[in-house]
Amino acid sequence: MLKMSKKSPSSVLSRRQVLAAASLLLGAHGTSMAQEKTPMQKIKDSGVLKVAVYKDNAPYSDGPNSDVQGLDVSIAKALADKLNLQLALLPFDAGENMNDDLRNMVWKGHYLGYGPADVMIHVPVDRYLMNENKQVMIFGAYMREHLVVLHSKSKIANVENPDDLVGKSIAVEKGSGAASALMGYRGGMVREKISIFKDGIDAARMVLNGQMDAAYVSRAQAEGAIQAADAKGDWVLSSMPLPGVMPAGWPLGMAVKAGNKELVDALDSALSSLRQSGELLKIFKSHGLTLSAP
Repeated sequence: MLKMSKKSPSSVLSRRQVLAAASLLLGAHGTSMAQEKTPMQKIKDSGVLKVAVYKDNAPYSDGPNSDVQGLDVSIAKALADKLNLQLALLPFDAGENMNDDLRNMVWKGHYLGYGPADVMIHVPVDRYLMNENKQVMIFGAYMREHLVVLHSKSKIANVENPDDLVGKSIAVEKGSGAASALMGYRGGMVREKISIFKDGIDAARMVLNGQMDAAYVSRAQAEGAIQAADAKGDWVLSSMPLPGVMPAGWPLGMAVKAGNKELVDALDSALSSLRQSGELLKIFKSHGLTLSAP
């Protein structure tokens, strides 16, 4: 007697069809995944590292878009070289706050159509800022910035606190936290003698040319102004404790879009190499600036 298969031809055919269809779907999905490149792979393929830098931010980044110069530009170039990439700068105007800048230049792009960059430089490495901007990764502190009082010993022998500036003309940067803190000190004790300038470099220049007695600016701005003017004299950069101002200064680093850990690791490694080789220190010295450990 001829035995019949327990499985009907139709059921066998149906299973084969399902297996064939599944194979085709998996193959198509695998091909799609193989073609999808990581953000870092796309950067490598382009051969270019796009770095966002602030406009009008001497001594870090300043000048026309076609020829931006400064410390941050030199560091960006050195990092790109370490990654075997060409550097493309994206100079931009500062927004209302750092959150705007991170959105426009790191993770989304500006509504006017430029950006985002691969990385933004000159970002405060701050826990609060990190928590407020989950769309980015902030890392790679390359220096620590401090506020100082730039003065000449011939005009002000010593500055240990704001009381030493009473009766002295003081230059500050427009819109800076330093300016606000100094003007509010002890109910405005030195406010009447404060003059506001468009940036810290201009404020420092007013001291160098003898028009003001002191400038309350960042160390980099004071040193940058002295370097640019090749100013000779008994210039002093004094630290001054002031309520509302971080006594230890603040570290500056970089930011990339969240998820691009490969780029973070590559830039961290490049920065470490620059620091260990002494190249980072040379970059600072070439701009007349002090490298303060972050």
